[in-house]
Amino acid sequence: MLNNPESLSFVNVFIVPCRITLNQSKNKDMHTLLGAGGPIANALTKELIHANETIRLVSRKPVATNTPKVSWVKADLLNEAELFAAAEGSKVIYLCAGLVYDIKIWQQQWPVIIKNVINLIKHTGARLIFFDNVYMYGLVNGPMTEDTPYRPCSLKGEVRAKIAEQLMNEAKMGQINVTIARAADFYGADSMNSFFDMMVLDKFAKKEKAQWIGNPDTLHSFTYIEDAAKALFLLGQTPDSGNQIWHLPTAAPMKGKAFIEMAAKIYETKPQYLAINKLMLRLVGLFKKVVAGTVEMYYQYDHDYHFDSTKFEKAFNFKPTPYDDGILKLSKTMYKKQN
Repeated sequence: MLNNPESLSFVNVFIVPCRITLNQSKNKDMHTLLGAGGPIANALTKELIHANETIRLVSRKPVATNTPKVSWVKADLLNEAELFAAAEGSKVIYLCAGLVYDIKIWQQQWPVIIKNVINLIKHTGARLIFFDNVYMYGLVNGPMTEDTPYRPCSLKGEVRAKIAEQLMNEAKMGQINVTIARAADFYGADSMNSFFDMMVLDKFAKKEKAQWIGNPDTLHSFTYIEDAAKALFLLGQTPDSGNQIWHLPTAAPMKGKAFIEMAAKIYETKPQYLAINKLMLRLVGLFKKVVAGTVEMYYQYDHDYHFDSTKFEKAFNFKPTPYDDGILKLSKTMYKKQN
């Protein structure tokens, strides 16, 4: 749904403060998506298809496609040999994988995946764009930016911090070219992977009472998934964006109550909701493991969660989709109003 800050001081070396000029030349080499089939990968695939790129989708489960320049290859990210074979000939590789929301699986599998992907990038010479979250920052008092130090206050955050440090250390040594692209909690997914989609939009679409995790009087940021996909595409088309961290374009945060009232108005229903506290999460987690994995992240929902994407917006002259526009579109497409 959802370490040591001094060790990341080198990241500033890679920051490019000036506006970036996009490379307008058509890239004919392959764009490879590791972890295909998920909501981010699906949205990014649409952007790449629209740009007439050659695309390789890589996952353990089949991904249906009838587009001539899109192919699917079966590979397990835990298997280096399969990964090398699947991604041969790649120009840009996007790591969009999502693991089961279980800390033991994260601790066991993420280190192996990252090691394999680093070796893959060295083997192919491709650029790596890693779709990341904000768990490594921990509880932040104020806006989260690309310079926010890593102070995870969760086991999942510790895993993500180590991943980011490992990738950027390889970049610092000149071993790989990596772009870390971070998003806030997202909405507008083609699956029930977003708590805002699942607990607010889908509920209001059915004229049901919404649900909100944590304190609805705190600020929260949500990244519109279409904006995230467009931003990943732009990063893939822009070599100068490499060896940096980027926060993907995200509208300014609002209070939970404001999100609920805005969505209710668009769905023409009453802004009724149930606030879910930590104890309630714990109780549900006794029966649902994925919910149990959310309990340690509760700090994100009872404190302000302010994700700042100013750097990307200025560099790419990109304006995030306003929340009301995103919700309105979803009310006509993915989460249609029901009578």
